Amino acid sequence: SIPCYRKPKTKRAKRFLEKREPKLKENTKNAMLIKGGNANSTVAEVLKDIYAVKKPFAILYKKKNITRPFEDQTSLEFFSKKSDCSLFLFGSHNKKRPNNLVLGRMFDYHVLDMIELGVEKFVSLKDVKNSKCPEGTKPMLIFAGDMFDVNEEYRRLKSLLIDFFRGPSVPSIRLAGLECVLHFTALDGKIYMRSYKVLLKKSGCKIPRIELEEMGPSLDLVMRRTHLASDDLYKLSLKQPKALKPKKKKNVSHDVFGTTYGRIHMQKQDLSKLQTRKMKGLKKRPAEKSAEGDGSRPKKSKSV
Repeated sequence: SIPCYRKPKTKRAKRFLEKREPKLKENTKNAMLIKGGNANSTVAEVLKDIYAVKKPFAILYKKKNITRPFEDQTSLEFFSKKSDCSLFLFGSHNKKRPNNLVLGRMFDYHVLDMIELGVEKFVSLKDVKNSKCPEGTKPMLIFAGDMFDVNEEYRRLKSLLIDFFRGPSVPSIRLAGLECVLHFTALDGKIYMRSYKVLLKKSGCKIPRIELEEMGPSLDLVMRRTHLASDDLYKLSLKQPKALKPKKKKNVSHDVFGTTYGRIHMQKQDLSKLQTRKMKGLKKRPAEKSAEGDGSRPKKSKSV
């Protein structure tokens, strides 16, 4: 049966639906942070701190929600459609999986992939007595460790973290605006998340001296369960509309450093007609002139 959609009756409802229509350039992805029915204080603090880093592109649900993402995703999909969020972070706690976080993303309001992480050590924003970055600061993301490039699960986790923390797309960057650094290290089966504030110090030249000051939150995570999308579905989620794809230009190529090279096609040149500098040494001899005259033009008979 074909689903029947009701037309909006008010202009406000029409604007609301237009905002959610597919666009060539999608909006900045919003994230929803949800507490499970048995979340403890540590998980609640983690969600609060990540919400502070992610603001204003995040929604924190304060009430507890009894759901299990790996068994049933219907409630997550309902919240995603209700709040128009394509990213989620679900926190829970139990004896089998203490201090548990589930990081995931949606495609067409259905769960695309999600990864379960366990929090082994946590230092909150309040525990680090340093100055913090202002709200809405776009962070710089750094990934260290071979596992992010070798292992498929870690590679998908890296993609998830980039999606979650990347922030809005900007056309230009101001040096003073590079204030926040999120560093992720994969080592010995663990993922270490550290956040730093960038300090620009005087160096005696135009380029400032850079120092990093830890500001929190910091997490020591271990990977647990994973729910990854199939290769076909993952490729479908990455598909771009034809209007955004750059048109290929003929005979134009680019190298690794971004230099543009163009190939020009020219007709074959007749070097015999090339104009050279007039010199006595380059003058044609009478024999050459007579040979050219014999070959190109017939001799005229002299009139008596």
